[in-house]
Parts: sequence; C-alpha cells; structure tokens
Amino acid sequence: MKHSFLDKYSDLNSPVHRLDPRVKLVVAFAFVLAVVTTPPGLWQVFALYLTLLWAIILISRLPPAYVLLRSLVIVPFAVVVAVSIPFMGRDGTGGSYSLGPWEVEASRYGLVVLWNVVIKSWLSVQMLTVLSSTTKLPDLLWGMRGLGMPKIMIVIMSFMYRYIFVLGDELLRMRRARDSRNFGGRRLWQWKTIGNMIGSLFIRSYERGERVYAAMLARGFDGEVRCLSPLRLRAIDVYCGVASLGAIVAVEVVPRCLSLA
Repeated sequence: MKHSFLDKYSDLNSPVHRLDPRVKLVVAFAFVLAVVTTPPGLWQVFALYLTLLWAIILISRLPPAYVLLRSLVIVPFAVVVAVSIPFMGRDGTGGSYSLGPWEVEASRYGLVVLWNVVIKSWLSVQMLTVLSSTTKLPDLLWGMRGLGMPKIMIVIMSFMYRYIFVLGDELLRMRRARDSRNFGGRRLWQWKTIGNMIGSLFIRSYERGERVYAAMLARGFDGEVRCLSPLRLRAIDVYCGVASLGAIVAVEVVPRCLSLA
C-alpha cells in the first residue's frame, strides 16, 4: 500500500514547501479562523479568500486538480449537516418545493446560511490540503510540538499514521484469503465472516501494538519525541508568515470598511 496519503506532494521544491512548518501551521489556522468567523452573505470576501488561497496553491506548484478533488470530499458532508437549516427560518420565502403531498418552503436567510456553511467548509479543507501536501508529516508533527501541542498527542498521531497502512495491508491479505476460499453464501453467513475478520484484525492490531511498544522500550524510548534535524526559524520564514497574516487580515477587514464607507 502506498504510504503517502496525506503528504503526497510534500517532496516538491517550492517556496511554500521550504517554509518552516510552524509558520505554515499558524497561517493555516489564521486562514481557517478568518473564514469561519466571516459573516454570511459577504460573498466578495469569500471570493478574495479563494483568490488568496489559489495564489498559494500556484506558488506551491501543487496540481490544481488534486487540491480541488480533495476539497470536494467535504461538500456532501457539509450539505448533509446544513440541509435542514433553510427550512427552519421564518424571515421570508426563498423557494418552495413539492415533496409529494407536502409543500415545503425554504427560508431566504436559511439558504444563505446553507451556502455559507458549504463555502466555509470547502475553503477550510482546501487550506488544510495545501498544508498537508506541502509539509511532510514528521515535520508537521514536529511543528505542532514546537507550537506547544502535548507530546502524547504527537506520539499518538505519529503511530496512527505510520501503522494505519500496516493494518490496511493486513486487511487486504485477510480479504484475499477470504476470497480464495470462495466467499459467498447467504447474507447472514457473509456478515458472520466479516465480523470474524474485524475481530481478528482488532486482536492482531492489539498484539502488534504490544510488540512495538516492547521493542521501543528495549531501545530506550522514554516518551519524548526527538528529531534528527531540529527546526530553525529563518528570517524569510518570519517575513512570509507576517505577509500572509497581513493579507488574511486585509481580506477580512478592508471589504467591511469599504461597505461601511
């Protein structure tokens, strides 16, 4: 199984890839926070956020189709979560829909909120995709540790990402063995076999975790995450971080000031 699910394009050479991961984490968090706190209906602000984001994507040399496809995964989930909002308001009819014998009216403000949730989710996932695709996962975790995240969480995320592929390979082998034995029969028998596979995978995962932990203790592991190449914050990292934060603040503040004027 391929071990580059999140950081597939992290080996590219671009100005964004060379930035300190702590700077990229701060900028990504600021971008998501600014997007989430933008009031509904300010479509010009969302357009400016999208422009800023795609400028970063072009500078990072990531394939646009890759970022777009990754970000569209969140849209169905956002729609499912917010689809009922337009039918709860009473501020005016934004549309009327027939569902068999029932006539359903959608609130105008509720429709705005629905699109607001979808757009915010889409922009946020795009930024997170850029962050994970321009930073190797060990560097990203080390950057989180540098920003003060507890070390136990860093260790858990590191091992989760490392061994999820091992468990995936184990599951593929179990599935291949099942199919080679002519997997079929009634639906009840199929569910019983799948349940046995899940239980077996859980037991194997637990036993593998015990063996890995024992091997780590035998090699002197004391719970502290260490890195062979510690992070160094350069002047160019600070300049780029300040410029990016300034651009986010400008996109957030300037359109509002112009609308008030």
